[in-house]
Amino acid sequence: MKIKRYTFEFLSIFIAVISAFALNNWNDHRKDREAESKILSEINNGLSKDMEDVRINMYGHRIGIYANRYFQRLINGQPVSRDSLATYYFNLCRDYVSIQNTSGYETLKSKGLEIIKRDSLRADIIALYEYDYNVLRKLEEEHYEMQFHQSSFKEINQFLAPHLQFDSLNKISGIVLPLELDESDQALLQSHFWRITSNRKFILEVYRGVEVKIEKLRGAITQELKRQS
Repeated sequence: MKIKRYTFEFLSIFIAVISAFALNNWNDHRKDREAESKILSEINNGLSKDMEDVRINMYGHRIGIYANRYFQRLINGQPVSRDSLATYYFNLCRDYVSIQNTSGYETLKSKGLEIIKRDSLRADIIALYEYDYNVLRKLEEEHYEMQFHQSSFKEINQFLAPHLQFDSLNKISGIVLPLELDESDQALLQSHFWRITSNRKFILEVYRGVEVKIEKLRGAITQELKRQS
């Protein structure tokens, strides 16, 4: 009888310990999944804002290309719209910065990257934030070739500024044409316009690649959140 009683007590304690352990594991798993969902939602919201910034910068670089074409036509003596002069002059060498919302990713790193259970999803998140976003930031803010105002504006402006006209409010109102440029000066200006256009086209390609990756990642995160709900 004592053996049966001891066996029963042992089994009762064993079952209680195992149950408590299982409950604790289940609770930890639930907390991890809740944390994962919260972080993924935060990343997804940040990606939405990142996409807005990407598209704004892409639009700005396209306008910069149009501005280059405008002044190429102008120095070649081809007809241009005088009303667009100030807008294109402003955008000719305008630079941009790449703004990324990294709070969700920083939270993920602080919690531990392994909290994202799907390997492919985790890898895509890391690649976007650690590689693609860094490439954009370096191109827009550090690479000299892409710093158009610093590398080109002064030389371009020394030929344009003497011909600009201003109204009573000191706003650009027109330009005196034709520009008095010899072949050497014209070639110098055209080389600047070519270089700026080529670099803007290059960074537009980079932006398009990042745009596709953001859309793909947002879709994957949305699917994962639906699966977890």
